Amino acid sequence: MAKILIVLVFQDIENIGETITESSAWEKLSQFLNLRIDFTKEISVSVLELLILITVIFITSIVLKVIYRILTRKVPEHDKGKFQVVFGYFKWLVYVIIFLVTLDSVGVNVTAIFAASAALLIGIGLALQTFFQDIISGVFILIDQSVQVGDIIELDGKVGRIEEIKLRTTRAVTIDNKVLIIPNHLYLTNILYNWTQNGSVTRENVEVGVAYGSDIRLVEKILINVANDHESILHDPKPLVLFTNFGDSSLNFKLVFTLNDSFISAIPKSDLRFAIDKAFKENNISIPFPQRDVHIIDKNK
Repeated sequence: MAKILIVLVFQDIENIGETITESSAWEKLSQFLNLRIDFTKEISVSVLELLILITVIFITSIVLKVIYRILTRKVPEHDKGKFQVVFGYFKWLVYVIIFLVTLDSVGVNVTAIFAASAALLIGIGLALQTFFQDIISGVFILIDQSVQVGDIIELDGKVGRIEEIKLRTTRAVTIDNKVLIIPNHLYLTNILYNWTQNGSVTRENVEVGVAYGSDIRLVEKILINVANDHESILHDPKPLVLFTNFGDSSLNFKLVFTLNDSFISAIPKSDLRFAIDKAFKENNISIPFPQRDVHIIDKNK
């Protein structure tokens, strides 16, 4: 009986020791978690609050990855890169919102954070106003796909083929192999002509005037033959000639034709003008130029 009592006493002592040890460890852990880090006099965060913030951001990142996979499941492969850029900015916006909401939920004075950074944010916003306009315009371009890589565009009198679209700038190459770096905000403030949005085939034209009294049917025939003889001009749809107007000193015609690559349209147009001039000379058709008769009146007579 005495031995049993001794054993029970020792067991009680061991249990009490374990309880004391566990209590001491929990107290140390609690003290560590409640340890506060002071960034400023008004902004203070505990270790526990930091762990909660990290956990929430980690869970948010997993949820965003799942959402991205669901949204891009049916997106064409060549468009995933554009969507990823837009989604990346959306993701950082979500992180900022989650960050502030979590801090506010655990008792951190978020207002103090805004107050401390308000002046800095205003200064940065004013300095980067054009930069943000470029970014927003880039997002719009990627979403509505008004401009895509390979398109031929005309903007502010300049023509180029789009080689690369970024969030802030668009890179295009002109016909003489010069590189245009276009700030994306220009798409919102200027009229944009997309020559190839409906396809690479475009309708071009060359205008010419002939002297009054010329055989207009012969002129029409010559212009059609010149267009058909050019290797770069498509035969379907067929070239056509429009009698556009009776000018001050000429009968005006427009030769309309179709090209498969409007980016080099200046070269076929030049070839056509050479050929038209030669054919007109061979058929005695003159291209007039403006003339004015000046009458000098002598008031002394």
